[in-house]
Amino acid sequence: MKKPPSTVLMNTHIRMPLAASEEIAPPHPLREFWDYFSQNRGAVIGLVVVISLVLTALLADLIAPHSAIEQYRDATLAPPMWQQGGSIKFILGTDPLGRDMLSRLIHGTRLSLLIGLVAVTLSLSIGVMLGLIAGYFRGFVEIIILRLMDIMLALPSLLLAVAVVAILGPGLLNTMVAIAVVMVPHYARLTRAAVMGEIDKDYVHASRIAGAGTLRLMFNCILPNCTAPLIVQATLGFSAAILDAAALGFLGLGAQPPTPEWGAMLSSALEFIQNAWWVVTLPGLAILVTVLAINVMGDGLRDAFDPRLKK
Repeated sequence: MKKPPSTVLMNTHIRMPLAASEEIAPPHPLREFWDYFSQNRGAVIGLVVVISLVLTALLADLIAPHSAIEQYRDATLAPPMWQQGGSIKFILGTDPLGRDMLSRLIHGTRLSLLIGLVAVTLSLSIGVMLGLIAGYFRGFVEIIILRLMDIMLALPSLLLAVAVVAILGPGLLNTMVAIAVVMVPHYARLTRAAVMGEIDKDYVHASRIAGAGTLRLMFNCILPNCTAPLIVQATLGFSAAILDAAALGFLGLGAQPPTPEWGAMLSSALEFIQNAWWVVTLPGLAILVTVLAINVMGDGLRDAFDPRLKK
């Protein structure tokens, strides 16, 4: 007896298993990260700007047309080259002491990025350690650490930085230390919250049953799974460190003359704001562009690392 045509057709459409070579491989983590990061066009533009700033800082000695501290007494407050009276020798003009603005801005990029890198590295190291201890051991240790962080957070960040610099003395190194002290509570509280979210998960219990010690649990099991929010916070803290360094330099507590630091450049040029706009506008634009680029790049990192935003 013949089977109905429909039955024959149904049997001919049975799906055969795929060969091993035809199975779809999971995307590489870096490729997946870039796919989500690149969806934010502002973040990609910010990344390009940040890479350009890093290259400028690394090649400052090669691309700067003049020395950052050399004074040209016959060309004080020379305007940019496109303005009447300007010269191609000083593309962005000179400051009140006859120093080339473009060269000082280029070298200031290196200094600002260095301040941000050192300050974030110090604060991240100390904050992660304190937050990891507080989140893992809990109890009396956690209370002591959190109350100390609360006291530091109760003070305005700039005021606390000024107080630290006033104790240590003005200077570039002390500025980095002061900014690092200000940012420690943010990393400590964030790390503690991340550790508390991970410490009760199955993989931690399995590692403990397998005989892993305290340090192995803290640094090999828990901490690597807390890095995503810390990376985002460190990126945003980088821009905050540059702003705080500029504020301290503007107050005269940061890098001291003739160091080409953007905040100090603003402070020394305030009296010429009406008749020499470039000596104030250009350092301010450098701070604005750098901080904005780092912030939008941080937003893209947050979107790429946050699993709730992934499809």
